[in-house]
Amino acid sequence: MPAEPLLTGTGADGALCPSRLVLEHVTSRWGVLVLIALLERGYRFSELRRRIGGVSEKMLTQTLQTLERDGFVDRDAKPVIPPRVDYSLTPLGEEAARRVEALARWTESRVPAVEEARARYDEGRG
Repeated sequence: MPAEPLLTGTGADGALCPSRLVLEHVTSRWGVLVLIALLERGYRFSELRRRIGGVSEKMLTQTLQTLERDGFVDRDAKPVIPPRVDYSLTPLGEEAARRVEALARWTESRVPAVEEARARYDEGRG
């Protein structure tokens, strides 16, 4: 009997299945970094942008909106002048962030092995 497709693929209408979209949001370049940063504590937008580094205002806004829509991030806008918006993880977001953080830490620890594999591969292709 053949194995079931991983994360159920696409529906009859060609749309990606919900689990694939959620996985894409959680494991995107900026999604991973936002989740890991918010594990530390809540941040204001500008603080979070500095903490992550290298992310444009537009990309951070889009990432936060996506993660908020998916239920991972809480946006708390305070009615003060100047406006103050704080971002933090929801319980669902904390669960996802801990899993993503474990993968990120494993990745960091295995970079030397990956670099060795790349060198062997490149030598064999030369």
